[in-house]
Formats: sequence, structure tokens, C-alpha cells
Amino acid sequence: MKKVKLELVGLDGNAFSIMGAFQKAARQQGWTPEEYKKVLDEAMTGDYNHLLATIMDNTESPESEDDEEDCDECGGMGCQFCDE
Repeated sequence: MKKVKLELVGLDGNAFSIMGAFQKAARQQGWTPEEYKKVLDEAMTGDYNHLLATIMDNTESPESEDDEEDCDECGGMGCQFCDE
């Protein structure tokens, strides 16, 4: 599943700020308007907790790497072989 790299910790907790940060990051990362609009539309179908859960389901920390699990020794947890 495609996810936006976005650090949610430290963002203004206002719903519009969260959605704006998501949209801006998605656009910068090559998402089409249809892709990020679908997420935002879903986020707005419920209460604030639903909005947060939807955004969280569609984001990942900028620190996470797709290849973290490439190391056979530690599975990406950090060891002498992969220097994580």
C-alpha cells in the first residue's frame, strides 16, 4: 500500500492542519490529486479520531526505510552487519 512519508508527531493537532500537512506531503511525493483526495474524503467521514486513524493508516515516518528488513541478521533492527 502506498504511504506518504510524514512525521505526524509535533504537528498542530488541528484537523485542518493535519489534512493540509498530509496533502502537501502527498503532492510533493508525487501522489495524484485523486489519490490524496480519496484519503482526505475518507478521513472526513467520521469524527476527529477517525480522521487521525485514517491519516495514520496512510502515512509512515520519514525515518522508515523500505529496505530495513534486508538484513538477515537482525531484520532491520540494527546490528553490526547493517549499522542501523
